[in-house]
Amino acid sequence: MDNIIIRVATPDDSHYSKIITDEMEASAKARGTGIAKRSPEYIETKMAEGKAVIAVMPDGTWVGFCYIEAWGHGEFVANSGLIVAPDFRKSGIAKDIKKRIFDLSREKYPTAKIFGLTTGLAVMKINSDLGYEPVTYSELTNDEEFWAGCKSCVNYDILMSKERKNCMCTAMLFDPADHAQPEETKEDFKQHSKVYERFMEVKQSRLLRILKRREGGAGGHKSLLRHFFNF
Repeated sequence: MDNIIIRVATPDDSHYSKIITDEMEASAKARGTGIAKRSPEYIETKMAEGKAVIAVMPDGTWVGFCYIEAWGHGEFVANSGLIVAPDFRKSGIAKDIKKRIFDLSREKYPTAKIFGLTTGLAVMKINSDLGYEPVTYSELTNDEEFWAGCKSCVNYDILMSKERKNCMCTAMLFDPADHAQPEETKEDFKQHSKVYERFMEVKQSRLLRILKRREGGAGGHKSLLRHFFNF
């Protein structure tokens, strides 16, 4: 995969926007998880602003993509929409894209806290290699526009039932003013990966089961949900 080009996207890459958003949606459906939907026009805006990274082959074949979102007047930054074309998955390219968008975020917003929400252990590992640490939702931005972006996610009802304190995703944060070294966070993930994996499985299965009961009219489940999943 040495011939894959990873670079900052430009307006000339706008013709990739539709395949990127289609693949984001298809990937979420295949995993049975929810993501905040983005339109091709939104992706094109990120390209025009220089706030996106794209991976392509020399012949122009699209490989992967990720973009930056800033919240709270630049106090927080999220690296969102990481997606890799099916033919290039499990090649390690996702880690390279994530590293490039992380570096771009640090260049554009050197004092911002960089955070992410994920339902996948693989993304947790990539984030840990960069110096991210698992955190509670209370440590994320309180920007209403960010949380409004979750409305199109299939798990939005769970998020709101938890008063935005928890959901299916795991939150991770890199704080430039106070953070562990990547070597430390990488080692911590290595030591506790089985715990993280089990926690995510239990969290997702219980949240979904309880939500279904609540939707079915059963009462008294909110306290159980709070007992298990409030940090």
